Amino acid sequence: MNITIRKATSDDFPFILSMINELATFEKAADKVTNSVQQMMQEQDLFHCLIAETESHEPVAMALYFFAYYTWVGKSLYLDDLYVKEPYRQQGIATQLLHAVFEVARQEKCHRVRWQVLHWNENALALYRKLGATIDAQWSNCDFDEHGIQTFPF
Repeated sequence: MNITIRKATSDDFPFILSMINELATFEKAADKVTNSVQQMMQEQDLFHCLIAETESHEPVAMALYFFAYYTWVGKSLYLDDLYVKEPYRQQGIATQLLHAVFEVARQEKCHRVRWQVLHWNENALALYRKLGATIDAQWSNCDFDEHGIQTFPF
Protein backbone atom coordinates (compact mmCIF):
# COMPACT_ATOMS: atom_id res chain seq x y z
CA MET A 1 0.00 0.00 0.00
CA ASN A 2 1.32 3.42 -0.92
CA ILE A 3 1.18 5.84 1.98
CA THR A 4 1.90 9.55 1.88
CA ILE A 5 3.02 11.42 4.99
CA ARG A 6 2.13 15.09 5.14
CA LYS A 7 1.92 17.89 7.69
CA ALA A 8 -1.52 18.33 9.20
CA THR A 9 -3.49 21.54 8.81
CA SER A 10 -6.32 22.92 10.91
CA ASP A 11 -8.70 21.21 8.45
CA ASP A 12 -7.38 17.92 9.87
CA PHE A 13 -8.31 18.72 13.48
CA PRO A 14 -11.59 16.74 13.40
CA PHE A 15 -9.66 13.68 12.12
CA ILE A 16 -6.89 14.20 14.67
CA LEU A 17 -9.42 14.44 17.50
CA SER A 18 -11.15 11.27 16.28
CA MET A 19 -7.77 9.51 16.34
CA ILE A 20 -7.07 10.84 19.84
CA ASN A 21 -10.40 9.40 20.95
CA GLU A 22 -9.69 6.05 19.24
CA LEU A 23 -6.30 5.90 20.93
CA ALA A 24 -7.83 6.74 24.31
CA THR A 25 -10.36 3.94 23.82
CA PHE A 26 -7.56 1.54 22.83
CA GLU A 27 -5.67 2.58 25.97
CA LYS A 28 -8.80 2.01 28.10
CA ALA A 29 -9.02 5.70 29.01
CA ALA A 30 -11.74 7.12 26.74
CA ASP A 31 -13.21 9.14 29.62
CA LYS A 32 -9.92 11.06 30.04
CA VAL A 33 -10.15 13.01 26.74
CA THR A 34 -11.36 16.58 27.28
CA ASN A 35 -9.81 18.14 24.18
CA SER A 36 -12.00 19.55 21.38
CA VAL A 37 -11.54 20.87 17.86
CA GLN A 38 -12.20 24.36 19.22
CA GLN A 39 -9.47 23.93 21.84
CA MET A 40 -7.08 22.60 19.19
CA MET A 41 -7.78 25.70 17.09
CA GLN A 42 -6.96 27.94 20.05
CA GLU A 43 -3.79 26.02 20.92
CA GLN A 44 -2.56 25.08 17.45
CA ASP A 45 0.74 26.90 17.91
CA LEU A 46 1.66 24.42 20.65
CA PHE A 47 1.69 21.19 18.62
CA HIS A 48 2.46 19.69 15.22
CA CYS A 49 1.03 16.65 13.55
CA LEU A 50 1.90 14.37 10.65
CA ILE A 51 -0.86 12.52 8.82
CA ALA A 52 -0.44 9.25 6.92
CA GLU A 53 -2.93 8.86 4.10
CA THR A 54 -3.68 6.35 1.36
CA GLU A 55 -3.51 6.98 -2.39
CA SER A 56 -7.18 7.98 -2.23
CA HIS A 57 -6.25 10.64 0.40
CA GLU A 58 -7.92 8.75 3.23
CA PRO A 59 -6.16 9.60 6.51
CA VAL A 60 -5.31 6.39 8.36
CA ALA A 61 -2.71 7.35 10.96
CA MET A 62 -1.15 10.28 12.75
CA ALA A 63 1.83 11.32 14.81
CA LEU A 64 1.28 14.33 17.06
CA TYR A 65 4.34 15.96 18.60
CA PHE A 66 5.68 19.12 20.16
CA PHE A 67 9.06 20.55 21.03
CA ALA A 68 10.29 20.52 24.60
CA TYR A 69 13.39 21.51 26.48
CA TYR A 70 15.00 18.95 28.76
CA THR A 71 17.67 20.32 31.07
CA TRP A 72 20.01 17.37 30.64
CA VAL A 73 20.08 17.46 26.83
CA GLY A 74 18.35 20.61 25.55
CA LYS A 75 15.90 20.89 22.67
CA SER A 76 13.87 17.73 22.17
CA LEU A 77 10.91 16.44 20.24
CA TYR A 78 8.20 14.81 22.31
CA LEU A 79 5.99 12.41 20.37
CA ASP A 80 2.72 12.57 22.28
CA ASP A 81 0.61 10.25 20.11
CA LEU A 82 1.34 7.85 17.30
CA TYR A 83 -1.78 5.99 16.22
CA VAL A 84 -2.68 3.83 13.24
CA LYS A 85 -6.29 2.85 12.56
CA GLU A 86 -6.76 -0.85 13.30
CA PRO A 87 -7.35 -2.09 9.70
CA TYR A 88 -4.05 -0.48 8.64
CA ARG A 89 -1.77 -1.88 11.34
CA GLN A 90 1.10 -4.26 10.62
CA GLN A 91 1.70 -2.60 7.24
CA GLY A 92 4.71 -0.45 8.14
CA ILE A 93 2.75 2.79 8.53
CA ALA A 94 3.91 3.41 12.11
CA THR A 95 7.51 2.93 10.99
CA GLN A 96 6.99 5.40 8.13
CA LEU A 97 5.54 7.94 10.56
CA LEU A 98 8.46 7.43 12.94
CA HIS A 99 10.91 8.00 10.08
CA ALA A 100 9.11 11.27 9.29
CA VAL A 101 9.16 12.31 12.97
CA PHE A 102 12.88 11.60 13.21
CA GLU A 103 13.48 13.61 10.03
CA VAL A 104 11.73 16.56 11.70
CA ALA A 105 13.91 16.06 14.78
CA ARG A 106 17.04 16.07 12.61
CA GLN A 107 15.95 19.19 10.71
CA GLU A 108 15.09 20.96 13.96
CA LYS A 109 18.43 19.96 15.51
CA CYS A 110 16.83 18.14 18.42
CA HIS A 111 19.03 16.30 20.90
CA ARG A 112 16.38 13.77 21.92
CA VAL A 113 13.15 12.20 20.74
CA ARG A 114 10.99 10.91 23.56
CA TRP A 115 7.60 9.27 23.90
CA GLN A 116 5.73 6.95 26.22
CA VAL A 117 4.17 3.55 25.67
CA LEU A 118 1.94 1.54 27.95
CA HIS A 119 3.67 -1.47 29.48
CA TRP A 120 1.00 -3.84 28.07
CA ASN A 121 1.17 -2.60 24.45
CA GLU A 122 3.39 -5.45 23.29
CA ASN A 123 3.08 -4.69 19.55
CA ALA A 124 4.28 -1.13 20.05
CA LEU A 125 7.03 -2.19 22.45
CA ALA A 126 8.25 -4.79 19.95
CA LEU A 127 8.37 -2.21 17.15
CA TYR A 128 10.20 0.35 19.27
CA ARG A 129 12.74 -2.23 20.47
CA LYS A 130 13.25 -3.41 16.89
CA LEU A 131 13.98 0.17 15.85
CA GLY A 132 16.50 0.55 18.70
CA ALA A 133 14.57 2.60 21.26
CA THR A 134 15.63 2.50 24.88
CA ILE A 135 12.64 1.54 27.02
CA ASP A 136 13.06 3.12 30.46
CA ALA A 137 11.34 1.39 33.38
CA GLN A 138 12.79 3.64 36.10
CA TRP A 139 10.78 6.86 35.68
CA SER A 140 7.14 7.35 36.62
CA ASN A 141 4.72 9.98 35.32
CA CYS A 142 3.51 12.66 37.70
CA ASP A 143 0.36 14.41 36.48
CA PHE A 144 -2.10 17.00 37.70
CA ASP A 145 -5.29 17.45 35.69
CA GLU A 146 -7.01 20.83 35.28
CA HIS A 147 -8.84 20.42 38.60
CA GLY A 148 -5.57 19.50 40.32
CA ILE A 149 -3.91 22.59 38.89
CA GLN A 150 -6.68 24.83 40.23
CA THR A 151 -6.71 23.22 43.66
CA PHE A 152 -2.97 22.78 44.12
CA PRO A 153 -2.17 23.72 47.74
CA PHE A 154 -0.20 26.93 47.95
